Amino acid sequence: MKLLADSMRNLLVGFLSCFFCIVLYGQELNCVVTINSEQVDQTNQQIFKTLERSLNDFVNKTQWTNRVFQEQERINARMFITITEFDSNNRFGGNIQIQSSRPVFNSSYESSIFNYKDNALDFEYIEFQPLVYNENVFNSNLVGVVAYYIYVLLGLDADTFALEGGTDHYRRAQNIVTQAQGTSFPGWSRTNGERSRFELVDNLLSNTFREYRIAMYNYHRKGLDILADNNSTGKQVIAGTIRLFETLIKRRPNAFLIQTFFDAKSEEIQNIFSDGPKVDIVQLKESLNRVAPFYSNVWNEIKY
Repeated sequence: MKLLADSMRNLLVGFLSCFFCIVLYGQELNCVVTINSEQVDQTNQQIFKTLERSLNDFVNKTQWTNRVFQEQERINARMFITITEFDSNNRFGGNIQIQSSRPVFNSSYESSIFNYKDNALDFEYIEFQPLVYNENVFNSNLVGVVAYYIYVLLGLDADTFALEGGTDHYRRAQNIVTQAQGTSFPGWSRTNGERSRFELVDNLLSNTFREYRIAMYNYHRKGLDILADNNSTGKQVIAGTIRLFETLIKRRPNAFLIQTFFDAKSEEIQNIFSDGPKVDIVQLKESLNRVAPFYSNVWNEIKY
């Protein structure tokens, strides 16, 4: 009898170990969510601390895809939520900044993939309210906004490893946009301007902006990932990727996606071309100033 009990106990331990292993490695993100409520005149800050803890759990413990991620494969990301409005009806207003990065092959360097600030954050939240994402129902604007950007991050990361690898993630983000159209919350509609959530994912999925996604793959997988082994070839590929954007701006001047690319990459590009094997810096800077003139002061710092 004791032998049977020991055997059953061992089976149960083994099952639970496998279960917790799946839970531990099922999630995709290593994301830090920070709430800044300094602009709100609220003596009781506990609700903001509770919200911060809940969001960190929600983002990091939800399984967003069917793929199993090992610990070292998790995507490093940060979300900074600044609360500028808070009223007695549990309504919050402010902005959210989203950042993500991915490792570069054969190095300890993390390359910035996305660095974007959304100024149209508006939601309702009651302290200790569960944050649960249901892909079939839009029942919380806070959950909707956060889930939307998680799928954008997953898509962008996948695009850097495989050509157009992020399509399924973008479609899930687009599904959230579609569900949100019946709400009054800002940021979801085409009429909210060129930097709306609608516009961002619509552009990512549009063939009109296909060069952006080709550039994401070429820049990271064919350029950055070989810099450690072949610095000269890697730099040539990255320079060629920047010229690829010239095709896009001829068709769509001031394209929103181009700005998001260089918001994440400007400092990195400056550093890459300020050292190591030479490339045609004059031609490179001409290309950079054509596709991203808003960073001309950074390009002027590329000296060789």
